[in-house]
Amino acid sequence: MHYLKSLFYLARDLYRSRRLLLDLTKRDLKSRYVGSYLGILWAFIQPTITILIFWFVFQVGFKSMPVEGFPFILWLVCGMFPWFFFSDAWSGATNAIIANSFLVKKVVFRVSLLPIVQICSALVVSMFFHVALFLMFAVYGYPPSIYNVQVVYYLFALICLVFGLSLITSSLVIFLKDIGQFVGMLLQFLFWGTPIFWSLSMIPAEYQWFIKLNPLYYIIEGYRRSFITHEWFWDLGWTTPGYWLVTIIVVIAGAAIFRRLRPHFADVL
Repeated sequence: MHYLKSLFYLARDLYRSRRLLLDLTKRDLKSRYVGSYLGILWAFIQPTITILIFWFVFQVGFKSMPVEGFPFILWLVCGMFPWFFFSDAWSGATNAIIANSFLVKKVVFRVSLLPIVQICSALVVSMFFHVALFLMFAVYGYPPSIYNVQVVYYLFALICLVFGLSLITSSLVIFLKDIGQFVGMLLQFLFWGTPIFWSLSMIPAEYQWFIKLNPLYYIIEGYRRSFITHEWFWDLGWTTPGYWLVTIIVVIAGAAIFRRLRPHFADVL
């Protein structure tokens, strides 16, 4: 009950500060690339170049075969685009409080906004890639489908997961600086341990259940089912309630940890 109360207080604070959250998100996007000629365009250029490199290496160089009857590049971006958001949001949110330590000492400022600002900034950039996802499928001759609307659901599910993780790591990193390095290593492990570059069918059937325990598998598989195989999220079986069970536990635990450690932030920083 105490954990649910912590989550309620956090949600209440976010709602009351929604205008401030919007202003801080705009400020963060501008400050990231201040002084550069292209400004915020760098947020889109760098991941785009990464995708082009992957396309050239695997589609042109290695001449990768289609996956499930679809061009490899389309199969790949269905996994890469949500990963870009998850990686950028979690890594940025983890260090958000330390990077804005001058705000923590202001009694009237809601520190819980800082990790969420980073998530919102990453979400703005992610919108560009979601538009690009639809355009790429259209260019290859696959028009929008009713199944594509599920991308809203899967993106919301991913936001909930990264929100809970960010509450945990952004509060712990203040007391344990190694948390930042740990998150970086964990992101590398998750990237290669999630079927983004490779298909689950490459794993023997008796071991596939282990891969499905990874929450990101649910998101990546959901994107591909929305755009490629055209299946609804409830067709994923036990992975849907399993994902939400894990996510709810992470969010509640994150809210409780953040609320417990919040009074000590200013002393440590």
